[in-house]
Amino acid sequence: MTPEERGTIVGSDGLARPPWTATDALLQQYYDTEWGMPVRDEQGLFERISLEAFQAGLSWATILRKRPAFRLAFHNFQPDAVAAFTEEDIERLMLDAGIVRNRLKIRAAISNAQATIALRSEGGLVDFVWSFQPAVTPNPLTHGEIPTTSPESVALSKALRSKGFAFVGPTTMYALMEAIGMIDTHLVDSHRRGSSGVWTDPA
Repeated sequence: MTPEERGTIVGSDGLARPPWTATDALLQQYYDTEWGMPVRDEQGLFERISLEAFQAGLSWATILRKRPAFRLAFHNFQPDAVAAFTEEDIERLMLDAGIVRNRLKIRAAISNAQATIALRSEGGLVDFVWSFQPAVTPNPLTHGEIPTTSPESVALSKALRSKGFAFVGPTTMYALMEAIGMIDTHLVDSHRRGSSGVWTDPA
């Protein structure tokens, strides 16, 4: 069975990747350098949670293209800075064509920053989120074998909501877990499988 038959596409560089990376050079770069790598700092994790929330209903390519503007608008996603945003800041952001102008998602980013700060007294956002890492990770051969939720993503969603977070549904949290290396859903034949160091390559 060839890599293509098992779900991956071999690029001109001879490396096997999932089909979604072949549609956009920015997606391929993100896949090769960031996606699935551990994020264990508060600011980085808050940014990922925020961008996953803004992505809901949109393509990830759209968010990646807008990420520089998001970082500028949200002060590099420093929780203390975002938590202090006022109604005037919300109106400023609603006029910023560089980001996703959704009032509910903007308010969620602010409230999530405030919730992130509150979690510091309980060990912090990073330890809180990573405590939901499962004991095993999927071993998908094709994109269709990758789940969209898991018991852990459901539990993480519920726990974050109890701490005041918004736009953290089970599907969004599963995508977060994939993006930050808590699970490894790189296709088994992908050149990135096992690259996080969190999970060993079963192949």
